[in-house]
Amino acid sequence: MLDEQLINLISNNGFPIIISIYLLLRFEKKIDCLEQTIQALRFDVDSLKRRSDSD
Repeated sequence: MLDEQLINLISNNGFPIIISIYLLLRFEKKIDCLEQTIQALRFDVDSLKRRSDSD
């Protein structure tokens, strides 16, 4: 059933659109992961800054 739907989407909407959607969905997960990493890094930098200010 899913294969038929995928073939139907490709034939109706075109290959580039399907590939773009697929890549956007994959990149969204990676961007969320990067955002969490940047927030953790920011917290660590702020902690180090406060520690060095108190010394």
